[in-house]
Amino acid sequence: MQGRGVNAEQRPRVLFICGSLNQTTQLHAIAQHMFDIDARFTPFYGSAAVSALRDLGLIDTTIGGNKLRGRCVRYLQSHGLPIDLDGARGPYDLVVSCTDVALPDNLGHSPLVVVQEGILDPPGLALQLVQRFPRALPRWLAGTAGSGLSGQYDKFCVASDGYRDLFVARGAPADRVVVTGIPNFDDCAAFLKNDFPHRDYVLVCSSDARETFKWHNRPAFIRHCLKIAGRRQLFFKLHPNENVARARRELAELAPRASVFAEGPTEAMVANCSVLITEWSSVAFIGLALGKEVHSSHPLSELRRLVPEQNRSAAQRIARVCEGVLAPGGRLAPVFDKAAE
Repeated sequence: MQGRGVNAEQRPRVLFICGSLNQTTQLHAIAQHMFDIDARFTPFYGSAAVSALRDLGLIDTTIGGNKLRGRCVRYLQSHGLPIDLDGARGPYDLVVSCTDVALPDNLGHSPLVVVQEGILDPPGLALQLVQRFPRALPRWLAGTAGSGLSGQYDKFCVASDGYRDLFVARGAPADRVVVTGIPNFDDCAAFLKNDFPHRDYVLVCSSDARETFKWHNRPAFIRHCLKIAGRRQLFFKLHPNENVARARRELAELAPRASVFAEGPTEAMVANCSVLITEWSSVAFIGLALGKEVHSSHPLSELRRLVPEQNRSAAQRIARVCEGVLAPGGRLAPVFDKAAE
């Protein structure tokens, strides 16, 4: 990332637009596998409209809000990464973003590489409307289901062949969607080596649906989890974006014998469980990759088709894609050939 004997003024300037902790760690991993670049990082930002919503406190539970921006900045600072807040010191030779659902106004003509984070929101009416009226409606109305629809990227790095087919079917340009796998989900077997002290429990990874303005019947969901668990030990791992006090009150009333974790090593907890229950969480992919009994609001047949490649090299592969886009003519040349690996 810091270059190998190349003057800083001569190195390509690359901006990494981060987001949630998962998105931020993924982009950090990619940057670490790029050489001879002058890298800068920023928490997620978007258009002037997104900034206005943030200032009004209306998107605090999203990656565009103050809460998750602050969490991202703390991560970047703790790792000593150079920050260019909202890309103010641009233009850049390349921008690498965690999403294209909302893109900043100040990208100019910078080449853009987008990296898929994980599982998508379920498609619904909002996605159909965004697809039908792309010029009139913002893609973020469809949530992450609108990923890949901007067409404003040079390359879109995705988790698997299944996801590539899905994005292309929804309207993503086929020649720009590249299967690389995605960091944090490309070596699920590594999570089996952990020091989490518990084993063979039923694990529930709950969602932040209510915090992100989606409908959710939490009492019904808790009763569903209790039915699956039966007499087995039941653990609830809360989503980092959840209202912890509210969630604990609900669980104390409806599942008083369950153990509740607001923090902890989620991946290790999934690796050590015997049954995994999720709603829309990407951790379902970890459970499936490790052969767990998985319950999800997504159809399991669909999830199995979409499971990220377990290539243990997603960050490196995405870095090579980025370098291909940076190279002269890179936006026209093939930058990654999976068959050649």
